[in-house]
Amino acid sequence: MNFGKHPGQQPTPGATQPSHNWWRVALFILAWFLIIYMFRPYGGPQPVELTYTEFKSRVRQGDVAQVTFRGQEVSGQLKKGVQIDGQTKQQGSGDNAQNSSGAQSGSSGDGVEGNPGQDQEQGRPFHTVMPTLEDPELMTLLEKNDVSIRAETQETPWLVRILVSVLPWVLIIGFFIWSSKKFQERMGGGPGGGIFGFGKSKAKLYDKSSSMVTFEDVAGLSNAKKELEEIIGFLKEPERYRSLGAELPRGILLVGPPGTGKTLMAKAVAGEAETPFFNISGSEFIEMFVGVGASRVRDMFNDAKKNAPSIIFIDEIDSIGRVRGSGVGGGHDEREQTLNQILNEMDGFSPHESVVVMAATNRPDVLDAALVRPGRFDRRVTLNLPRKKARKEILEVHVRDVKLAEEVDLSAVADRTTGFSGADLENLVNEAALLAAREGKEQVEQDDFSAARDKILMGIEREDVISDEEKELIAYHEAGHAMMARLLPGADPLGKVTIVPRGQSLGATEQIPEENRYTRTRDYLLKRIAILLGGRAAERLTFEDVSTGAADDLKKATQMARRMVCQWGMSEKLGSTTFSQGEDHPFLGREISEPKDFSEHTGRIIDEEIQRIIAECEATAMENLSTCQNQLKVLAEALLEQETLTDEEIDEILAKNDGEEACLRQA
Repeated sequence: MNFGKHPGQQPTPGATQPSHNWWRVALFILAWFLIIYMFRPYGGPQPVELTYTEFKSRVRQGDVAQVTFRGQEVSGQLKKGVQIDGQTKQQGSGDNAQNSSGAQSGSSGDGVEGNPGQDQEQGRPFHTVMPTLEDPELMTLLEKNDVSIRAETQETPWLVRILVSVLPWVLIIGFFIWSSKKFQERMGGGPGGGIFGFGKSKAKLYDKSSSMVTFEDVAGLSNAKKELEEIIGFLKEPERYRSLGAELPRGILLVGPPGTGKTLMAKAVAGEAETPFFNISGSEFIEMFVGVGASRVRDMFNDAKKNAPSIIFIDEIDSIGRVRGSGVGGGHDEREQTLNQILNEMDGFSPHESVVVMAATNRPDVLDAALVRPGRFDRRVTLNLPRKKARKEILEVHVRDVKLAEEVDLSAVADRTTGFSGADLENLVNEAALLAAREGKEQVEQDDFSAARDKILMGIEREDVISDEEKELIAYHEAGHAMMARLLPGADPLGKVTIVPRGQSLGATEQIPEENRYTRTRDYLLKRIAILLGGRAAERLTFEDVSTGAADDLKKATQMARRMVCQWGMSEKLGSTTFSQGEDHPFLGREISEPKDFSEHTGRIIDEEIQRIIAECEATAMENLSTCQNQLKVLAEALLEQETLTDEEIDEILAKNDGEEACLRQA
């Protein structure tokens, strides 16, 4: 990749309306009024619960002022006292005899004189329940004792009924809305969150103030920058281009290996053009329910048109833009509907709408033809792995905040990182800083970069205890690879040889190309296969036996030979013909439905040619190592002693051997 560190960005809520809290206030007011209404009867003294027998007794004694009938329920008000013979006489609660003197005797009922609770009950409201059986004497009794009679309906007031039936649901729905929004914020979600935002776009919007990434933050990729500069100019000054009859490209497809800076390049375009930037991953459109993805696409394009000029960036577009009806069982209905909606939206752009759709993928071969045709993704920009100069520039960007020792040579680090992407280089700098901190250093040194590179390429060192016999076998195996790399002219230079177990390997021989190779000749491939088989040849020469240590070498050699025969037309017997055998199919089961483009006889010839190439390369390795068997032994013994040798150390060891020049001449 060709990118560097850039200022942190925070998505802005430009794609959504600001939240309002009026509904929370309304719910609070409704709940408060409901509570007041429901509990208003209980603001005064609590009513006395009387049995029906006690109620009738109080009526006979004249201690009931008024009653209210509500169905079977009876409520009312007790009197404080009753005038009898010109004196105020306190009443009991039962059918007790009354004493005409000032002193009153106690009775078996509750509420008689002398009972402290009696004064608390007098003058208070009461409540009782009538039996289901009719009592014809009650009304006569009430009228006889001058009791005020009222009757109320049993129906609840309409306001209470509405509040009781509606308010709980309003509270429940409000709680779910609030909790879903809180969950969305906690999960870092952007617009489109919440229980009612299922079909809303999840694209994060970076506005002009928060999109701080520019081309200065992107190291290398000069050709890609030139290709995108006119897009920036069109977004900034559209009238200058339209006056000449030019139209803004609808879509730009960024293609490149993982880690080459496709997402950062899209952000840099938005930063240079100072336009809103909608960022979303292709997988965020796909949901369990059919039609949700298409709804999100519509919502995202509507937001982009409202904020025009703007840029929509869809990362990993191959997750929704794959060939329709691919693989076993056809396609995915939700994915295909989402793709159809994207195609429709891109066709629906008006000439005056300055909206650019940018997408990124590392699998352009799997995209649907309708997606990459002119009028949709008009332009394809390829982002390749950085070359040596670009790798140094990327390293300089990433070490800005790293304390480097004066001895650190970033050019040397760039030389030894051929094939690294920008993301790999960023990881390399970080691993070197972590290793330096782990060892208590105050600065990051050159050795830390070398150790970090070995860790990334080969894994961490294993703690396996290897026997002396196995260690010797591994040493000769790796020495065989190293000797073949030195003996064959035109092979990639040696970098390092080690017998320290790392990751899944027990040893490794590292070759570092001077630069990235985009084409390979037949001679180079044959030498590459011979080097792969050099370890197995060294085992056979030294121990007259072979081991399982060459399993990965045989796998790589066979794959390379098969491609030479089937894909690259490097077989003299088959000629300049390609066959589908050996190709990687992007979709599971696609090869089942494709017809075979060669006969069984041709298939037999393909197998024979692959076997012939491998046998010839192995014979080449045996011949060269037999000529230089003494140098092979010296190098293996040095590996047993030092475990790891660099290319300079290998040169010194072999230079001490008198037969090296003769060995090289014979080889």
